[in-house]
Amino acid sequence: MSPAPQGLDPEQLRGRLDRERPGLVNGPLTARLIQGGRSNLTYAVTDGTNRWVVRRPPLGHVLATAHDMKREHRVISALVGTAVPVPEPVLLCEDDSVLGAPFYVMEFVEGTPYRTAEQLAPLGPERTRDAVLGLVDTLVDLHAVDPEAVGLGDFGRPEGFLDRQLRRWGKQLAASRGRELAGIDELHAALGRELPVSPAPTVVHGDYRLDNVLIGEDDRIKAVLDWEMSTLGDPLTDLGLLVMYSRRLELPGSPISTTAGAVGHPAPEELIERYAARSGRDASAISWYTAFAWFKLAVILEGIHYRYTLGQTVGAGFDRIGDLVPVFIEHGLTTLQEG
Repeated sequence: MSPAPQGLDPEQLRGRLDRERPGLVNGPLTARLIQGGRSNLTYAVTDGTNRWVVRRPPLGHVLATAHDMKREHRVISALVGTAVPVPEPVLLCEDDSVLGAPFYVMEFVEGTPYRTAEQLAPLGPERTRDAVLGLVDTLVDLHAVDPEAVGLGDFGRPEGFLDRQLRRWGKQLAASRGRELAGIDELHAALGRELPVSPAPTVVHGDYRLDNVLIGEDDRIKAVLDWEMSTLGDPLTDLGLLVMYSRRLELPGSPISTTAGAVGHPAPEELIERYAARSGRDASAISWYTAFAWFKLAVILEGIHYRYTLGQTVGAGFDRIGDLVPVFIEHGLTTLQEG
């Protein structure tokens, strides 16, 4: 039997499941860490017959609000039974004594998270196109959910959402700034000057892209994952991020995954048109939302680069992250000017 992964003790987990969900587990549990997540840790757990997934904050996490298990568990619990496919929640545990941090358990869903154009290639052009258009349709379904009706009426503060987001990411930039970055202050200021008027608020995912969903063998979305950034806010921020990830990045060896280069991947313009037609929302200001997505990613990447220069982040690809930041800034400025 392989050793238990760091951050999850199978015996402790089984004890809690036996107590809260007696009869659910039919034997000793084994666990493995699922690679690919950016923040919270995800484990696949099995008793030899049944499978589940466990989510917990990263080891040594500091900011509890940034890794709020209760929040993630709450949103998937609310969305079960809607048109948005989510894993069935099994258990929320806020007792740190079990695994060293709060965690939740959900059902295991069969499916593939496509992270690169190379991974999509075996599907062929038609199936790739269907999978990406399905991503748009599921986003429309998410934004059609009535937050009040599913118990999420107090899930966020939609009033002043865009202004608050812009200020939040500006502070994030200030906290991880160790070098001159041409154009980033100009981009931040321009976004502030051209703040659009938000449509009616909806549940937003916050990190909606192809590798945060599981695609089944029928090319349909089986589950939307990674709800840690979800809140109530402007739905077009989700669309802007999706459009950003649908632009081709001509960066050989980039550690940032993108599926946009796959043959059959719809152009960003088609995704925007499909979303607008199906949702009935005015997407004419989408250039602002896409530029904001470029800015947000530039800030995130600069934070990673900053920690790397301090020796706080190790691993493959981190040495190249810093070179990407100016590219993202440039895309943000260009997108805003084109809008």
